[in-house]
Amino acid sequence: MLTKNQIKYITQLKQKKYRDLNKIFIAEGFKVIKELLNSNLQLEQIYTSKKLKFDVSSAFITEISDVELKKISLLTTPNDCLALFKMKEVSHPSKNGLKVALDNVRDPGNLGTIIRLCDWFGITDLICSTETVDVYNPKVVQATMGSLTRVNVFYTDLPEYLKKYELPILGTFMDGKNIYKQQLPNEGIIVMGNEANGISKEIEHLVTQKIAIPRFGALQQTESLNVATATAIILSEFKRS
Repeated sequence: MLTKNQIKYITQLKQKKYRDLNKIFIAEGFKVIKELLNSNLQLEQIYTSKKLKFDVSSAFITEISDVELKKISLLTTPNDCLALFKMKEVSHPSKNGLKVALDNVRDPGNLGTIIRLCDWFGITDLICSTETVDVYNPKVVQATMGSLTRVNVFYTDLPEYLKKYELPILGTFMDGKNIYKQQLPNEGIIVMGNEANGISKEIEHLVTQKIAIPRFGALQQTESLNVATATAIILSEFKRS
């Protein structure tokens, strides 16, 4: 049975300031938790309303009721389990290789999907502006399906970082050059912009190559692609080149 203090502590972790204070984040769902357990992340505790098999000591498992799980879950329809993990140590991105940078991406689902894409395409460093949604937001963790353990997500003052960057900086713009007709570098940073406003003017001035995914529809009326969808197409083209 959960105490009121335990419930308060766990529900507070839904807020970034408490996650940062405690260096603890929430993961929900058997599959996500199993993925995280297979990483080098440190488990704090698992709370479950079902007899689920986790390869950890019973000391790390607390059986609770469905009612209690609903109180600590962020989901409208809670999964069977919720776990608390310690945040991993973040390393400074390497100077070489292909990287993705996010300029003020706000939607947790988009960030989670982009982390999964980086994992899929072998991008080890994801560089985020300080305005980008928190990687440990529970909705982001849910959307990554465990990939956050294999991608180094680094938050920084993005304009300042790019000013010192010596390799190509590619940005996605509606008026950029057709990505299918460009010579793409093997190393550099691909900048993806905000869902509503795209790449900011401050960062646009730092971009060395503007690229675009052309529209093939007959009417040419689609305004833009979802940022995660665009990231998938662009990374696929980089890896094909």
